[in-house]
Amino acid sequence: MAEGERQSPPDSLEDTPPATQNFIIPKKEIHTVPDMGKWKRSQAYADYIGFILTLNEGVKGKKLTFEYRVSEEAEDLVATVVPAHLAAAVPEVSVYLKESVGNSTRIDYGTGHEAAFAAFLCCLCKIGVLRVDDQIAIVFKVFNRYLEVMRKLQKTYRMEPAGSQGVWGLDDFQFLPFIWGSSQLIDHPFLEPRHFVDEKAVNENHKDYMFLECILFITEMKTGPFAEHSNQLWNISAVPSWSKVNQGLIRMYKAECLEKFPVIQHFKFGSLLPIHPVSSC
Repeated sequence: MAEGERQSPPDSLEDTPPATQNFIIPKKEIHTVPDMGKWKRSQAYADYIGFILTLNEGVKGKKLTFEYRVSEEAEDLVATVVPAHLAAAVPEVSVYLKESVGNSTRIDYGTGHEAAFAAFLCCLCKIGVLRVDDQIAIVFKVFNRYLEVMRKLQKTYRMEPAGSQGVWGLDDFQFLPFIWGSSQLIDHPFLEPRHFVDEKAVNENHKDYMFLECILFITEMKTGPFAEHSNQLWNISAVPSWSKVNQGLIRMYKAECLEKFPVIQHFKFGSLLPIHPVSSC
């Protein structure tokens, strides 16, 4: 990863909030295009992108079958998402989970909903339910399971892509698994970017790599030549290394998702992901 993209996890991701913290119901704060400046300067933006990049570093070079350590808190998440002593955080944290499964009226889903789920995981780290040490499990176990559920919903209900750029977009529905999936493949002994447009290579390796699982899903959902229905990805297959693919996707994610008003206008801010500017200290 280039120096400009390498970031340490913000301290705020590893701190359990004090018992006296006042949790609040998150709300929208980005109402006009000029408000985007507030978002880019906010603690929420810094914590969110720091979380994404921490997970990106954590899964580098590892298969989905990697034997990762899972803390007790992560295992308990299956039964009780938030323990009793943090019950006050539930209304705030749950907003992001509710926002992560698409719009029930429009029956659509896109990268803004995906970002809400990542924000949900980020909040669980911030209140201490998950730890940053669990970064591999967060991606491989929790986020990957979320992807499986969303793909089933997309197939069952033929959900419309929310804000899709069509053939010129990276993907109709997801972005983060391409980032983390390309990180998994950095320094792979034989799989290069050119191989993800090779049907045989995808079929043989998709169970180990999120990026290839995404490609398989696209080919199942779309018809016609890959270069025509997924031109952006086709172009990426010509990039010489996974490291460069990963760096480029991070820049693209910031520019095409995190810096786009149509996406961020729906993002909600609370006490855990606040709109106030990043502290200078």
